[in-house]
Amino acid sequence: MLDGNWRVLNHKFEISHFSGPLVKMPPSQFPIMSDALPTEHTDPINSQILAVSEDRIKGFTPTPFQDIATLSGLPLETVVERIQAMLKAGVIRRVRQTLLANKLAEGALVAWKVPTEKLEAAFEFLFKQDPFSGHVVLRSTDREVSGSDYRLWTTLKVPQGYDINQHCDVLARLIGAESYYTMQAHGIFALGVGHVRRKTMEPGEKADVPAAMMTTNIAELDAEEWNVLLHLKGDLSIEEIGANPWEGRAEAAGVSLEKFCEVARRLDQKGVIGRFSTFLEHVKPSATGVRVTRFNALFHWKVPKGMEERAGGEVGRHTIMTHAYWREGGDRFANVNIMGVIHGTDKDMVLIHKAAIDKHLADVGIPLEYTNVFWGGRSEIKPSEISPIVFNEWHAKWKDVAGPVV
Repeated sequence: MLDGNWRVLNHKFEISHFSGPLVKMPPSQFPIMSDALPTEHTDPINSQILAVSEDRIKGFTPTPFQDIATLSGLPLETVVERIQAMLKAGVIRRVRQTLLANKLAEGALVAWKVPTEKLEAAFEFLFKQDPFSGHVVLRSTDREVSGSDYRLWTTLKVPQGYDINQHCDVLARLIGAESYYTMQAHGIFALGVGHVRRKTMEPGEKADVPAAMMTTNIAELDAEEWNVLLHLKGDLSIEEIGANPWEGRAEAAGVSLEKFCEVARRLDQKGVIGRFSTFLEHVKPSATGVRVTRFNALFHWKVPKGMEERAGGEVGRHTIMTHAYWREGGDRFANVNIMGVIHGTDKDMVLIHKAAIDKHLADVGIPLEYTNVFWGGRSEIKPSEISPIVFNEWHAKWKDVAGPVV
């Protein structure tokens, strides 16, 4: 379980969402895109769209694509046809309303110690066979350090009321892990992957004020809220990308569009809604060989106890950070307590960004007692399942399997 004494989430919006009456428009308002449209993320118009659509639409909005059009300065029709084209080409891997899953389910970052000969098979199992594992990545270090023998890393969620370590015990049996270590988030300081707009950021670039710490206390939802949430969260199809993406979701949920949006706004107020996002395929190259990024670096910092929230806020204010958390690494990971991720196309530049953050911590009087980098290699990402029904079915399927199965 997570520790107590959490502060209330201060959820901020980047744009003023449309709040007027909803106008129903037929799905065919915009034609499905032509195959002749440019689909690489480097195309100027696509970059203009992606600089907004990756991570600048915060919370719930009834009109996400119109909001993207407004902020990018482009016509709605252009935004729709370009996102459709990039999704069809695989440059965008999914379009969806994200949830702050840490507010809905118990979650942790898990490091696994797996025999080298089983690493690839264990990776495959966690990615393909465990719906509760989200980001699955193989990591390495430039030198042997505390924890460098933990090569397999995953994010993991389990439904409310279930024990995350019990689930890990079953996974360890099935993949033949020698040990594992779970690291719950005590606070979140940055969460949002915007690769395109970060390409031109300078080392040391940061917000005017430290990042506020978001909490991970579990939100309580009623049946109506769960119904809308479950219909809201799935990936959008190409046909749903348009002026009113939620019309079909509302119908599937058995409520009016107005009621669907009303409940979604309520969920947003409860702090369980993340951002509306177009997720780029940032690990594999596109069909023409273009890569969004090449390096995924997980930074570890150890700061004095009692300074975790302040240090996390100073790290999280650096706009290059896609993720920043207060997590306890324990003895296995040199007792680090602040972790964060950045992506880049040049390894040296990634390290220059880190050096600027390290210097800033020193400049503001936060001693750095230890630091290290875990580099990402093979990586796959999928949304984590949080349904207790699916959880119980999964455990019923695997409970009598002795393992390892890889």
